[in-house]
Amino acid sequence: MNVKYVPKDIFEKDFKVTMRGYDRREVDEFLDVVIKDYEAFMAEIERLKAENSSLKKTKSEQAKETVSSYRKTNSFYGAQPKVIKSSQTATNLDILKRISRLEKEVFGKQIKE
Repeated sequence: MNVKYVPKDIFEKDFKVTMRGYDRREVDEFLDVVIKDYEAFMAEIERLKAENSSLKKTKSEQAKETVSSYRKTNSFYGAQPKVIKSSQTATNLDILKRISRLEKEVFGKQIKE
């Protein structure tokens, strides 16, 4: 975070007083509001950082539980995860061609009989 001023810096800032300058009371009141905003923003940033950290931790724990559960389930039955090579996978087109051939075989013979 690239912040030039923290609430303390704003509070301690002194401005030069000139004959035709700003109303000192009005400037102080404005800076008081700015300080409160800064404090609120900084508190919100810290809250969000804590929430983000908590969510990351929860996500990590859930992932570990899922992997652990998967391993327990598969090791109970002695199953090993199957790895299918891309050359062995059938595409939708291949499946449709096979179904079409089967229909011709089954229904083609019934029609002839």
